[in-house]
Amino acid sequence: MSSTQKVSTYCYQCVNGPDMLTVEVKDGVATTVTPNFDARGLHPADGKVCVKPYGLVQKIYNPNRLLKPLKRTNPKKGRDQDPGWVEIEWEEALDTIAGRLNAIRAESLVDEQGYPRVAFTTGGAATPYFYMGTFASFLAAWGPVDQSLGAGGTVKCYHTEHVYGELWHRAFTVCPDTPRCEYIVSFGNNIDASGGVTSVRRHADARARGIKRVQIEPHLSITGASASEWIPIRPKTDPAFLYAMLHVLLHERPLTDLDVHFLKVRTGSPYLIGPNGFFVRDPASKKPLIWDARKQRAVPFDTADADPALLGSFNVDGLEQGADGKTWEHQGITVTTAFEHTRTLVKPHTPEWATAICDVPVATIRRIANEFVDHARIGETIEFEGRTLPFRPVAVMLGKGVNNGWGAFECVWARTVLMTLVGGLEVPGGLLGSTVHITGMDFDRMASVVPHPDGFLDYPFNPTDKEQWAAQPQVRHGHTTLIPIIGGGLTSQLMGSTVLTWMRLQGRAADSWGKPKPPDLWFVYRCNPNISFSETDKMGETMATFPYTVAFSYTQDETNHFADLVLPEAIDLESTQLIRLGGTHYFEQFWDSQGWVLRQPVVKPQGDARDFTWISTELAKRTGLLEAYNTMINMGAAGLPLKTDKYDFSLDVTRAHSVEETWDAVCRAASADVTDGQADDGLAYFKEKGFRVKPFPKINWYLYPRMEDLNLRFELPYQERILRIGQELSARLHEQGVTWWDKQLHEYEALPNWKDLNKLWSDAYEKAYGIRAADYPFWLLTARSMQYAWGGNVSLQMIREVAANVAGHDGIMINSKVAESMGIEQGDRIEVTSPVGVTSGRALLRQGVRPDTIVMVGQFGHWKTPYAKDLDMPSLNNLVPMNMDLVDGTGSAVDAVLVKIKKLGSKK
Repeated sequence: MSSTQKVSTYCYQCVNGPDMLTVEVKDGVATTVTPNFDARGLHPADGKVCVKPYGLVQKIYNPNRLLKPLKRTNPKKGRDQDPGWVEIEWEEALDTIAGRLNAIRAESLVDEQGYPRVAFTTGGAATPYFYMGTFASFLAAWGPVDQSLGAGGTVKCYHTEHVYGELWHRAFTVCPDTPRCEYIVSFGNNIDASGGVTSVRRHADARARGIKRVQIEPHLSITGASASEWIPIRPKTDPAFLYAMLHVLLHERPLTDLDVHFLKVRTGSPYLIGPNGFFVRDPASKKPLIWDARKQRAVPFDTADADPALLGSFNVDGLEQGADGKTWEHQGITVTTAFEHTRTLVKPHTPEWATAICDVPVATIRRIANEFVDHARIGETIEFEGRTLPFRPVAVMLGKGVNNGWGAFECVWARTVLMTLVGGLEVPGGLLGSTVHITGMDFDRMASVVPHPDGFLDYPFNPTDKEQWAAQPQVRHGHTTLIPIIGGGLTSQLMGSTVLTWMRLQGRAADSWGKPKPPDLWFVYRCNPNISFSETDKMGETMATFPYTVAFSYTQDETNHFADLVLPEAIDLESTQLIRLGGTHYFEQFWDSQGWVLRQPVVKPQGDARDFTWISTELAKRTGLLEAYNTMINMGAAGLPLKTDKYDFSLDVTRAHSVEETWDAVCRAASADVTDGQADDGLAYFKEKGFRVKPFPKINWYLYPRMEDLNLRFELPYQERILRIGQELSARLHEQGVTWWDKQLHEYEALPNWKDLNKLWSDAYEKAYGIRAADYPFWLLTARSMQYAWGGNVSLQMIREVAANVAGHDGIMINSKVAESMGIEQGDRIEVTSPVGVTSGRALLRQGVRPDTIVMVGQFGHWKTPYAKDLDMPSLNNLVPMNMDLVDGTGSAVDAVLVKIKKLGSKK
């Protein structure tokens, strides 16, 4: 008798998950993916899913899947080498891994240079953690693990927004308050391709009610195509446009047109700046001083009933506190405010100055700046969940390409200052943070709001003073040594300079630290750095030198080609995990509920694929770490603690537990979490219901009420802490003889000075590669594909069929008139050459591309991944240099490159 059932689960293939879905199963075979409409009214898109989950059925039954553990038999590693894979049983595979781990543990967990001998790399902005079961618990039980061997992080993420956003307003990522926003200025933020189904839904609703979006970017993206206006800006000139907007607001509009109250009481704008660049402080309390216009004297910033001055110069007494405890005592000095310093900084940066840099008309720049102010509704309020809050329906958004590398600090700073000038930061209608990773736990953003003595948000900088600075790097990119702003927490390694790690392994960087040894054992999961990183040919050569690599893989690919052992995990619809749901989390994921959602097997795993929790438990048993591993699960490494003062579902740490036992305990803890201890329903409940939620107060979408309650200020516009930390870091590094980070130290400015990024790139290329930058006249950029986001489904025919209907997925986009001048026709093959690599593809002629720009969608260029290798889709990654002169002060770089092109042949 035939049977049909619908099984609830989730998709988290990109950061915009989890998408809640159901899978129809007929006679044990998964057939159809459908939205989970039980989530209507809870999920921001009412349970709908984007295109990626629809490929999951095909993913299960892909004939190219790896379904048995594979062992390399050819000791030679290279792209031209056949690994000589042979199938083995799980017992042999697990014993082999455990044997190596036990040998490492018997000798030392770190090598003679102090670096962990075990490394772990994953991709997809850490989304694989929502698929790897309890493997994080195993890694935590193991001890030091190097996660600095990135697969694309700090090159392909919103890196500067992550770190400075969290410093300024607890915003690892930002989002307009889309349901209430009325005017968005977007510098390349391609949200309709990168924001998942919730973004598409929320922005479609916003367009229906009349929102205006101005899309400023070198090529017309998917999001730009649905915008109200497209402004084709010259690549890497966004800071000039933003600084010109600041000039208009600060020099061409009267102060009364801005949100003066917000600037006075919710920012550091009135703080007085001393002659050495630090706040002037009260000698007794050490608090920063402001000028009280009412009393006509300097007072501490938190003086009740003070009327802080924003403009003017003032004669004051006080002291400055500089780096390493140095102080200056002042009597009768003339000083001015942080606000005035900011006005001075942007005074030269007029729209007339910017037009020659950006190739955007003066009138357009000035109009956009004025429209931004005029739409801000300064002075208006809104009643929201019992609070009267400012209503500022405007936002400035930044895309990935302006959020990494040099110039990103200027962009993120200018954008956030613009929001403070109109009072639109963290209020209804304005620009909101979504989640935190550095300053607290991502599911409780409000708990990260801790006061700093200077009136700002406290922040867990890595120490830079002589006593506490970490002179010895913990991992190969030295994040705790080099980059104070990323902290030393659980996620900090992922935000260190992964470019530096790979360059060091190649002997091309950090000469005074020496070339590190590769890890003795490298775990790789759900990523393909030999495709997704830069200079991918060199990456492959580096991977080939690693002593032992274990890859958990779905198919053959370009990275596991160099592995020693390949293990088939039970994939998306075949395994079990419970994760958090709702609240605010990444981009447009703003819910009015929060809770937990289950991923469960809809069918039995194919072949010998195994659940990752089973794999983790087996490794814990074989390495003598079972008790430590179970302890980590009990402490919350699988999502939440299994024992609190309200409940106890903890596992017996002395024995191994099945997948079902483990997740039943987690489900019970989740039920108690949602119901405040009133329920203890386990795995069976979640298998039937799929998810469990409780209300999430919408007031927690906005940080402003919490700031108001604690009388805190946003640390803008002046970065006194950054200036002090930079001076201390410079001293520490120079005391150790480290001078190769000096260029990055220049970014530690209290106010970021504009940089000519096109000249910076040209100079770096000419210095490193001995070429003439003028011979490489095009910027090669990349664009996000919703269909292929994170690259986990490049081997699926269905996804290709869908993507083929979206412009840009068949080759290299080039301006039509430029192509005509070069004799290039639609479909002709063109060669693209950078100073470090060459690729080719079919020409796609477009009017919506600047004449100095060409564009490749996604991260392709495959030569091993089944099906993907036959798509003839080029990638810019092998053309992008890894170059220390292009790494900024936070350790990030950008996936853009100067290139030249030529026609290879006509279309067939």
